[in-house]
Amino acid sequence: MNNQIPILELKHVTKRFGNITANEDVSLSVYQGEILALLGENGSGKTTLMNAIAGIYYPDEGEILVKGKEVAIRSPKDAYHLGIGMIHQHFKLIDVLSAAENIVLGLKDNGRYNLKAAYAGIREICDKYGFDIDPAQKIYDMSVSQKQTVEIVKQLYRGADLLILDEPTAVLTPQETDRLFQVLRNMKADGKSIIIITHKLNEVLAISDRVAILRKGRYICDIKTSESDAQQLTDAMVGHSVKLNIDRPQPKNPKDKIRIEGLNVRNKEGVQKLKDISFTARSGEILGIAGISGNGQKELLEAIAGLQEIESGSIVFINEDGTEDNLVGMDPRKITAKGVTLSFVPEDRLGMGLVANMDLADNMMLRSFRTGRSLFTDRKDPYELAEQVVDELEVQTPSISTSVRKLSGGNIQKVLVGREISNVPSVLLTAYAVRGLDINSSYIIYDLMNRQKKKGVAVIYVGEDLDVLLELCDRILILCDGQVSGILDGRTADKQEVGLMMTSLGGGKADE
Repeated sequence: MNNQIPILELKHVTKRFGNITANEDVSLSVYQGEILALLGENGSGKTTLMNAIAGIYYPDEGEILVKGKEVAIRSPKDAYHLGIGMIHQHFKLIDVLSAAENIVLGLKDNGRYNLKAAYAGIREICDKYGFDIDPAQKIYDMSVSQKQTVEIVKQLYRGADLLILDEPTAVLTPQETDRLFQVLRNMKADGKSIIIITHKLNEVLAISDRVAILRKGRYICDIKTSESDAQQLTDAMVGHSVKLNIDRPQPKNPKDKIRIEGLNVRNKEGVQKLKDISFTARSGEILGIAGISGNGQKELLEAIAGLQEIESGSIVFINEDGTEDNLVGMDPRKITAKGVTLSFVPEDRLGMGLVANMDLADNMMLRSFRTGRSLFTDRKDPYELAEQVVDELEVQTPSISTSVRKLSGGNIQKVLVGREISNVPSVLLTAYAVRGLDINSSYIIYDLMNRQKKKGVAVIYVGEDLDVLLELCDRILILCDGQVSGILDGRTADKQEVGLMMTSLGGGKADE
């Protein structure tokens, strides 16, 4: 392979944002017909580097060569003309248009769209690589995996020879991931080149030919996947040895802490998001919530936290003395006034969790300012807490005074999780607490969850990675179409069984 001319070659690429260097002197190659995995901790420069290849950023220094010729990629249109396509984690599709209309949008044949020819071209691509989409189906009627398929077909239809996939399996079931990987192998066999960014090391080992490692913006090495393992890749990525197993201590004297009965929730548009949900969360255990994204996870946690209006049902908090408080109708302030210490890590980090333009200390203060005893805000404790979070969670930041918006997504997540856990909760609600986090940071969060569990906290953990849910959680509740498909023992649950329950109701026994 190394005797070939690379389809893509980076030479000494550097990209800066003000006084922050995101990529420094990066050189790497991608060859025809290979799958290259790109690994690195949060803030290591992976997405910035890929955005430079895709024409979203322009390097400050260095060269980019495509098929041996130096090129200037100043826009996504330039990348498209060079046969480079990027599928972002958040899809760039128009919901009210069909798959075919999204795929041809911006491409005109003699000044107008030729949908008949587009249908034929799309079907040819689908037959060739094993995709399964209906060109006439509207995007708003599609599952996440179908939308992703449309994005990939869109790039292939436009002539892409090199595809960049950013966290492509983040919200897929195991069955959907297997189908995607088979399609990627078919594309590789046809001579297409693929760069995949993912934090899931088992997937890196399953699908890639080589792994390129970035650390703190610099290229460290590349490793043949067949000659490596998860431990070696993690150590290279972090720069030191990292423990790669999740502890799951047995719950000690678990007691019912939150009891949900017959919960029904509709969103502002009147669509029912939760249908007759009933379960119990216990102190000293981690209850995992599994389900395809958009099946009610967000609404469930927001309802418990007092942020979502409830149509019917009850949310009962059981106090240490056995007395009960129904939290329905209470906002977060009233819940706190009742003596219920509840912490919530929302899915929307900056929309609900943190204020982007505030620095780390000020964001810590948002959680505690009402407890002050004077008219003046005490900045000392929030500042010390921010320093503690930065130290314990290894947050990559120039200083405590740095605005949160200047941090990478993973580091923003660590700040939010650290702040909520510092509140010493009796109930901890987490929505995708490790989404976008590298392997080292993720294991730090898993350890924090277990420490809360050992303190007797009732932890509810909404996650995307089924391998983690099966390794971390004591019980797993599966949501499908806003209903409970089943509740399984985390120690005996089967990954394929959970995946099937995520796509169809029934079949799982409640382990209550």
